[in-house]
Amino acid sequence: MVEGNLPMVMTGKNPVAQPETSNFDLASYLNEKKHLVDEALDSSLPIIRPETIYEAMRYSLLAGGKRLRPILCLSTCDLMGGTLEMAMPTACALEMIHTMSLIHDDLPAMDNDDYRRGKLTNHKVYGEDIAILAGDALLSYAFEYVATQTRNVALENLVDVIARLGRTVGASGLVGGQVLDLESEGKEGITVDTLKFIHIHKTGALLETSVVSGAILAGATLEDIQRLSRYAQNIGLAFQIVDDILDITSTQEELGKTAGKDLRDKKATYPSLWGLEESKKQAQQLVNEAITQLIPYGDKATPLKAIANFIVTRKN
Repeated sequence: MVEGNLPMVMTGKNPVAQPETSNFDLASYLNEKKHLVDEALDSSLPIIRPETIYEAMRYSLLAGGKRLRPILCLSTCDLMGGTLEMAMPTACALEMIHTMSLIHDDLPAMDNDDYRRGKLTNHKVYGEDIAILAGDALLSYAFEYVATQTRNVALENLVDVIARLGRTVGASGLVGGQVLDLESEGKEGITVDTLKFIHIHKTGALLETSVVSGAILAGATLEDIQRLSRYAQNIGLAFQIVDDILDITSTQEELGKTAGKDLRDKKATYPSLWGLEESKKQAQQLVNEAITQLIPYGDKATPLKAIANFIVTRKN
């Protein structure tokens, strides 16, 4: 049963029809950017002594995935007139932070999962002790990498990005969302507002920082940053709604991780509160509103528009 409408992060009037992006080859764009990110990540983390921790870090960091967060960072930097070189260190750091969150999320004390991206989870290969340390090491290295490798960016912009990364991963962001998620597990009567709070912090915060950080590195104006923040908030929430849907409708092979865990762990999800069809409708409305934020940028924002549409059509 639907519990009212989602308190949207949207602004403006009702969602509009999606703009035409059929002439844009999103698959090629994503593959090209993913290849660049994968190369940068590989070179960012050589194996040195003690080898075990670097191997564990690389195991999860280079395990694949869509690289959506770094690609969003590269895309917004380009949109705002920046360069690949300006944004790549932050793009890599975003993926390091995301990977840390996955390693820790999969631990027995958290979600207790055996598979991630089609491979055994880090703690299943290296043990819980090394997995915890690998996540810790990736988190600290992310900040070191941004601070030491970023070039041709105004110092105040770099400091802003580093501060945003810190807030995103801390108690006011990812950690806070994870805590409330754990506290809500198995409880009756979880509301849409509580679910929204969890996912804005646990999932949406890093997606928003991915979008906004690329723009900041390129010297975007406050108006641009606010507009791109609204875009990111909407796609972030849509992303989580689709994740909840896929947990029900997809197989482990399609997801690359255990399917049906939300139901097994008695987690509140958007489909459990709204049903599948209403959840799909709400996700599409969020994506439509995200796209309206990009109208002032015209064709230059085509990649970001296409990525927003991809969020509601993806299969994993």
